[in-house]
Amino acid sequence: MKKLCSFLILILLNTTHMTAQNKAKILVLIHSDNGGTYELAKEIARGIESDNNAVSYIKQVKSSQNPGLKDIPVATAEELTAYDGIAFGSPVYFGNISTGMSAFLSKTVQLWTRHGLEGVPATVFMSAGSGAGKELALQAFWNSLAVHGMILVSNGIRGNEDLDKTIPQGNTVLGITSMASLNDVERPTKGERKLAELQGKNFAKVALALKGTCPPKNTAIVENHQNFNEILKQKNITLPQVPKPAGNYQPFVRSGNLVFINQVALQDGKILNPGKLGVDVNEQQVKDATKITMLNVLSVLREAAGGDLGRVKQCVQLTGIFNTKDDYTKHADLMNIASDLTVEVFGEKGKHARATWGAASVPVNSSVEIQAVFEVE
Repeated sequence: MKKLCSFLILILLNTTHMTAQNKAKILVLIHSDNGGTYELAKEIARGIESDNNAVSYIKQVKSSQNPGLKDIPVATAEELTAYDGIAFGSPVYFGNISTGMSAFLSKTVQLWTRHGLEGVPATVFMSAGSGAGKELALQAFWNSLAVHGMILVSNGIRGNEDLDKTIPQGNTVLGITSMASLNDVERPTKGERKLAELQGKNFAKVALALKGTCPPKNTAIVENHQNFNEILKQKNITLPQVPKPAGNYQPFVRSGNLVFINQVALQDGKILNPGKLGVDVNEQQVKDATKITMLNVLSVLREAAGGDLGRVKQCVQLTGIFNTKDDYTKHADLMNIASDLTVEVFGEKGKHARATWGAASVPVNSSVEIQAVFEVE
């Protein structure tokens, strides 16, 4: 009996795996400023999965400081070829797609040269301020995708019977829009949400029908490489906002695949535990400052990597500079805090070369400064 149960469980697991394999994998790729496009994206995704024939992945083209958007994974241009269809969503900017979406599409030149998206179905949706220029913006979106040879799936005329005719709606045959700036009206409206769901449902049918018709691209879907937002959450690590430069310089500079970062122990606009070790602060206070400094480094690194720490290939070098007296010699113990944190976040990719020394003083009276070099995709 036990053997029979095991056999049946094995069959069930294999059937479930085969069913998942047969589903269309669809990316819902968005740029959202205030969340309107994201709200439509959730309804598009709901429609995509409504018939249980497709799986949706909502990702954004760049990281966002908006609390409602900051945990959404960031997509890479190269991963686009891994999907059976892509639904693109953007705000309307002066009758065009947003600058964020435009900047992302500009990264797909290499895909265009090798026909990486040719034959892949695409659909579009947008969040408009006043509603003016929405058709122009949708057409501009279509033009960009047509250059890739993508199969453009229109929304057609559907769902009109459920619309509240007493208020303006964002329905178009090219794709759903939401008129986000109208006062005293919830946006997206109930009708716009329903239209978005229908668009996703229709798009999933097309993507499933065309699944496997394009030549294999040999690219696996990577769940945001690793979902570092989840990793940080599990490890109870919270990255601060990127500190603003205090002079005529940038938080980071990228040269090729290398990112260069310098940070001090700035926390909530003030230096944490300022002063000289052994005079103003003790070793534990400097270790606390070192952790804050490294968290600042990682926050800047996330921005440099387009909001996706999964793009980090290697921590190359960390350099710790500590505000100490001349006879102090335990700099390495202090710097271990930064090294251990880096390895905790990145694992093997976090292991690095290191230099550590003392200084008579450190800028803004910080007890520590960290210089970092990372290799990114």
